[in-house]
Amino acid sequence: MTVLRAGSTVNYRVTFLEMTQRPGWDWPRLPLNQSAALVRAEAPPSWYFLSLYDAVGRDYAWDDRHRDDEAELDAWLADPEVALWSLMARGWPQGFFVLDARAVGVTDLAYFGLVPQSIGRGLGTFLLRTAILTAWERAGLQRLTVNTSSLDHPRALAGYQKQGFTVVGQEARSRVLTRDRDPSRIPD
Repeated sequence: MTVLRAGSTVNYRVTFLEMTQRPGWDWPRLPLNQSAALVRAEAPPSWYFLSLYDAVGRDYAWDDRHRDDEAELDAWLADPEVALWSLMARGWPQGFFVLDARAVGVTDLAYFGLVPQSIGRGLGTFLLRTAILTAWERAGLQRLTVNTSSLDHPRALAGYQKQGFTVVGQEARSRVLTRDRDPSRIPD
């Protein structure tokens, strides 16, 4: 198998999506035979966010936040308009999402994902629908935004669209990989 080595430059596509009204469905239920708790972190330290960020995103080239100044990252996480939610089961995080509501009338689903061990257990739909409805609980919300890239999980874009997000733009980008990567996981 050919591997793209750390230090290689890859081209990828970022897709921007939005939702302009609350979906008509009700709060989701956990899949059968699953038990979990959704916990909001209160001003979490950057190490906690980065541990979730790495656990979810290491296979998808999530590394931008490691370049952030720790004090700036801590301030972002402590902002009352930024909410980090962890899906906990079996004593450890199964996934997380971050809602960034600092813009008037707009909330961004800034981060969303499951750890690799939790993919395929039905938790993704539960967590995404919960994130969406949690965002729409904010008074005055006019638009919920999210973006994904062709470096993310192969079902990410379709998953957002299935839950009601519509594509509003795309952008071609390139980046230098910080970890080795299987090139078959990078669509054209």
